[in-house]
Amino acid sequence: MSPFLTDYFARIGWAQPTRVDIETLHALHLHHNCAIPFENIDVVLPREIHLDDQCLVDKLVTARRGGYCFEQNGLFERVLREVGFNVRSVLGRVVLANPSQMPPRTHRLLLVELNGERWIADVGFGGQTLTAPIRLLANEEQETPHGMYHLLSEGNDWVLQFRHHEHWQSMYHFDLTTQYFSDYVMGNFWSAHWPQSHFRHHLLMCRHLPDGGKLTLTNFNFTHWQNGHVEEQIHLPDAEALYKLMQERFGLGVADPKHGFTLAELTAVMAGFDTHPQAGK
Repeated sequence: MSPFLTDYFARIGWAQPTRVDIETLHALHLHHNCAIPFENIDVVLPREIHLDDQCLVDKLVTARRGGYCFEQNGLFERVLREVGFNVRSVLGRVVLANPSQMPPRTHRLLLVELNGERWIADVGFGGQTLTAPIRLLANEEQETPHGMYHLLSEGNDWVLQFRHHEHWQSMYHFDLTTQYFSDYVMGNFWSAHWPQSHFRHHLLMCRHLPDGGKLTLTNFNFTHWQNGHVEEQIHLPDAEALYKLMQERFGLGVADPKHGFTLAELTAVMAGFDTHPQAGK
C-alpha cells in the first residue's frame, strides 16, 4: 500500500482490506463523507485553492481540513484509482437554485466503471451530496444512507435529482465528455473568484454522520439534521463560538502552519457576514 493510501485511510478511519468491488466503493464513499467536511473557508479568507495532488493531500489529509467539489472529488478520484478502480472526473452545471439560464460547468463528480456497470460517485456537493455511489441508470429511484436520488437522461445529458419532501429537486446537469485538468482549474477559478459566486458570500460547511444525520453550517447558523428533520439548531453569537464549533462538531483542523487559520483571521473575515439566523438547508 502506498504512503498516500495509508495516510488517507487513517484520515477517514478505514482499517479494512480494500478490494475493487462495489462494497468497498460504498464503504469508502461513506467514510469520506463522514470524515472530511465540505467547506469553502479558503474562498472567504481569501486564499487560492490549488488542485494538484500534493496540495490536496497537504490540505485535506495532513492538515485535516475540508474543501469543495474540485478538491474533494479530486482527492477521492486519486484514492479510487490507486485502489484499482476505473474512474475519471466529469463536470456538471449546478441548477439547485433554479437559475434562469444554464450555468457554466462548476461541479466536479466521478464516473466509475465496475464489472460492466457505470456508477456516479460524488463526495463534494455539500448538504445534498451523495453518500453512496449510484448506478448511471435513468428513471430509477436509488437510496443512499442520507436520502433518495434519481437520474434523468435527455440524450447525452444527465440530471441528478434528490427527493425533497414530496418532489424531486434537480441538483446538476452533466454529461460524460472527457475533461482535462485545465477544465477543473477553470471551474475552480470561476467558483472562487466570480463576484456572484455563493462561495464568496457565505461560509458553508457540511459533515455527514454514519447514523444518517448530517451537520450543516451557513455563516453563524448551525443545524444538526436527522432523517430530514431538525434535531438541533444553534445561532452562534460570535466568531469565537464558530471557531470552536468547527473543530468540535466538524472535526476541522485549524493548526497547520500552511492550511490552518487563527481565530483572529476568522473574526476578521466573518465581520462582513450576516449574523442573523436563516432558514433552510
